[in-house]
Amino acid sequence: MSCKSALLRLKVMVKPLKKLKKKIRLHSEGTTTLIVSAIVFALICYAFSYVFGVDSIWFTSVTVVLIAVYLVLVNFFRCPIRLFNGDTEGLVLAPADGKVVVVEEVDENEYFHDRRIMISIFMSLFNVHANWIPVDGVVKSVRHHNGRFQAAWLPKASTDNERSTIIIEAEDGTELLVRQVAGAMARRIVTYPVEGEECFVDEHLGFIKFGSRVDIYLPLTAKPLVMLGQKTTGNQTIIAKLKS
Repeated sequence: MSCKSALLRLKVMVKPLKKLKKKIRLHSEGTTTLIVSAIVFALICYAFSYVFGVDSIWFTSVTVVLIAVYLVLVNFFRCPIRLFNGDTEGLVLAPADGKVVVVEEVDENEYFHDRRIMISIFMSLFNVHANWIPVDGVVKSVRHHNGRFQAAWLPKASTDNERSTIIIEAEDGTELLVRQVAGAMARRIVTYPVEGEECFVDEHLGFIKFGSRVDIYLPLTAKPLVMLGQKTTGNQTIIAKLKS
């Protein structure tokens, strides 16, 4: 066995161990919201039962509506652990659940200052808002930018809204820009990666409260594998392939 083959085999064996060694952080942003909401909803139900009685249509209707709203909140704040089944070399995975709203060439003027392929995924209120690392690599830069809170699906939202920008150098040396963008309702962006650390798919990139989007800027040599309007599943859907 050649030295090169031995090193490649060792890399394949070590990478899963590194993934397991690094803790996949479950998001705690929703803890206070869920606890407070449960208490408030319970008090409202109690008030309606006291005034109208537990057999009244008012109590039943309000209870059903509040339970439905609470289930939406629970779904919103879920931060599932997902493992991608397959080789990730040269692949870019979806960083979020949602719908593809942009697949086009654009000028990227924050970091690369050149033409890039931009893929944007919009997350509705009903999507899980945890974000995932799209490629294995090294975090080169993490920056937070203050900005506006206009609707996330608008083209200007990517550069004008509150956002966090993460630069990741993939294992083949390709640099990608991942941008978490706040929306009209989103008031808090949480970003986990730290500059200089290794990052892997299957790990959480962060979390955005309420409606928002995640953008990825790829080199022009990359091949997009998704279309406008396509639904994506974070850490499962392959959205592009890097040039080998």
